Amino acid sequence: MSTKLTHTDEAGRANMVDVGHKEKQIRTATAEGFIKLQQHTVDLIRDNHIKKGDVLTIAEIAGIQAAKRTSELIPLCHQLQLTKVDVSCSIQDNGVLATCTSRCIGQTGVEMEALTGVQIALLTIYDMCKAVDKTMVIEQVKLLEKQKLDL
Repeated sequence: MSTKLTHTDEAGRANMVDVGHKEKQIRTATAEGFIKLQQHTVDLIRDNHIKKGDVLTIAEIAGIQAAKRTSELIPLCHQLQLTKVDVSCSIQDNGVLATCTSRCIGQTGVEMEALTGVQIALLTIYDMCKAVDKTMVIEQVKLLEKQKLDL
């Protein structure tokens, strides 16, 4: 594994990597994260009694929107033409698990889009529930898998 940083030039300045020479491939990445909630908050979400609306659906849509805008948020990310973004939020005993899978046909990976989708889905849940839960914790955001397949 190389230890050379790819996003800096010889002088150590930030540098967007040129991927123009790379072949297009089918690229997929999946990330997940968790927001720990009080039991009362979990019940309110499950029963759709949060005053701001349907928490899980809104979080999923927010995650999709965020994944599509990753290159605007993270300075050295490439703009990608995503072919699919899927965000799923599921109620667990002590919170909500968010999962995001992103896909494209391109020259660079889509892991940042998957991670961004998860983070914004979780932040949306946080925003929608902050009036009823002051102890929320976003945790364990991680990349689960990334793949690339030849066309």
